[in-house]
Amino acid sequence: MSSSTKIEKDKRVNDILLGPLERPALAFFARHMPRWVNSDMLTALGVVGSIVVLFSYIMVGQRGVIKGDWFLLLASLGFVLNWYGDSLDGTLARYRHEERPNYGYFLDHSIDGFTALCIFFGLGLSTLSDLGISMLALAFYLMLMISVTLKTHVTGVFEMTSIKLGPTEIRVIAILFNTYVYLFGNPIVRGVPFAGDVAFGSLVLGVVGLIMFVYFLYETVRTSLKLQKSDEQALARRKAKEAQKALESETKQSRKQQKTMKKKKK
Repeated sequence: MSSSTKIEKDKRVNDILLGPLERPALAFFARHMPRWVNSDMLTALGVVGSIVVLFSYIMVGQRGVIKGDWFLLLASLGFVLNWYGDSLDGTLARYRHEERPNYGYFLDHSIDGFTALCIFFGLGLSTLSDLGISMLALAFYLMLMISVTLKTHVTGVFEMTSIKLGPTEIRVIAILFNTYVYLFGNPIVRGVPFAGDVAFGSLVLGVVGLIMFVYFLYETVRTSLKLQKSDEQALARRKAKEAQKALESETKQSRKQQKTMKKKKK
């Protein structure tokens, strides 16, 4: 099967917590989208949103005053723009029957990596979180991305998540975090097990990163066991088929020899 055919037949599974709200909203936007707006424009808007997030977080770090910094609100706006463009581009293409599966699959996942870099690197530069924790969380997120991509390739099912938390929920958490910090600042949380005294932002991002890492391990083990069982069953069927062919060949050869012996006796 060619890669083009495979991607076209991949089954999409997006069973996220906010799905019952997100799917009708995206369908509404797609139905009422002006004709001059296309999927590429929405993809570009999503990228702009990522850059707005990065720029805003950098400015938060440069200004040094976190509580009440309006750049935190701008970062939240960037998350909204990123959601709108990133989530709606594919929906619009499917609504208009203008899908480009290979192009869309490759570009969407490439931009997801860039978006993750903007978010996590920005958080580290903003001083809201320790840069090392931010980079570790980024590594865990990218590991999850790789896992989802590999799983799609080997199973033909594009399952964004199996724990109800996807990119949309992550954006909502980020917006809630920005709002909290805007109102109350970034306090030091004292006596955290194995960490001591850490900033609230570092604690939140550390917990998010830990969840992503544990989920990566869970998905790796779960998918590996399923694939192992499936491959072993396929191998057993292949061996049984080969054995049946060998038996039929032996039977045929035996009958042929018997006919030859009968002819010689005559």
